Amino acid sequence: MRFVHVEDFIHPDAGYQVNTLSRLQAEQGHEVLIVTAELTKIPPFLTSFFGKNNIEKRDTLFFERTGVKIIRIPLRGFYSGRAIFYKKKLFNAVKNLKPDVVYMHGEDTLTGIQFLWNFSKFAFPIVLDCHMLEMASENQFRSLFRFFYRTFISPIILKNNIPLIRTHHTDFVQKCLGIPLQKTILLPLGTDTSFFKPNENRGRKLREKHRISKDDFVIIYAGKLDEFKGGWFLATSIKEKLTPKNGKNITIIIIGNVAGEYGNEVEQIFSASENKIIRFQTQTYYDLLDFYQMADLSIFPKQCSMSFFEVQSCGIPVVFEENEINCQRANFGNAFTFIAGNKEDFRQKMMECVSMDKEQYDTVKQNARKYVQENFDYVPIAQKTTELMIYEYNRYHCIKNKCQLSFKYP
Repeated sequence: MRFVHVEDFIHPDAGYQVNTLSRLQAEQGHEVLIVTAELTKIPPFLTSFFGKNNIEKRDTLFFERTGVKIIRIPLRGFYSGRAIFYKKKLFNAVKNLKPDVVYMHGEDTLTGIQFLWNFSKFAFPIVLDCHMLEMASENQFRSLFRFFYRTFISPIILKNNIPLIRTHHTDFVQKCLGIPLQKTILLPLGTDTSFFKPNENRGRKLREKHRISKDDFVIIYAGKLDEFKGGWFLATSIKEKLTPKNGKNITIIIIGNVAGEYGNEVEQIFSASENKIIRFQTQTYYDLLDFYQMADLSIFPKQCSMSFFEVQSCGIPVVFEENEINCQRANFGNAFTFIAGNKEDFRQKMMECVSMDKEQYDTVKQNARKYVQENFDYVPIAQKTTELMIYEYNRYHCIKNKCQLSFKYP
């Protein structure tokens, strides 16, 4: 089948859901294309991490690696975290691809709303997903937006039984958008556990390469170093010497580019740290594996990205801030939470991890890998997503042809 994914922003070097899902669907034997925005009008807070130089070449490399073609469409602009496409150009680009099914990433984006508003005019079915969490919805106009969505958009979804995938185990769509949970499908985010996995021999060789002792306790952060991901909080938290009770030497690996005045200040604080910090620029999704295999602990100073699943799949415990989702994720003896925004608690939790005896810590590492394998292995999740899309293709055409659908969504 021909699947077309529509996403406001994608970078070919990242490990976003759309990157992984599209790759796995191509491996399943489907033709997969991604329609997304050109990068010229995407704001720096999104593009500075991976950069946008030679993007055509990088898109081509993504196609060579995955078999998934990226098609970029001009933008009117970008506002409040949302891409504003030229509607006619976007719709024509998707229609001209003659998709069997369109997967719309983000049911509450302007792009998603435009597709839903024009649903009856399309000759293809749509599958939606929702990544939103209540704690991430901070826009000052959110109450007005939710009223608008519940009044005008949710009825379109419900009337047409358009599949809506929830990527988090929360009631956001019901509480905020008026869509009953029983009308949605939970297919969580995750990672490819066959790619992200522990390799102690590889880890030892990489430590030698980067002159890190095999006895050092290695803490890693890989991600954006901006205000949204807590770059300054991280830098100031590790400025003073970390002193675990067992006296272990600590090496901290920080991966990620900085941008602007905020980023320069973060970099200066790293440079002044009393701890041993090794800095690396942003790495591609594929290159991150080597860095994870050197690490003993992964930290997330603020929020938590898809890389949580990647590091856990490599058998790495995590320290991250206490919130609704992270508390769920840390409930299996695999991770530790700290009080959000509290530097002392953040440092203390890191030191508790460093000071654990080997047997106890090995158990946490095993729990981390097991947790992802059993709940968030994205290979079977991608397969279920594909099955849903094929089901929706058949249901859509049965309705059009007034025939009886002979099977249910598994």
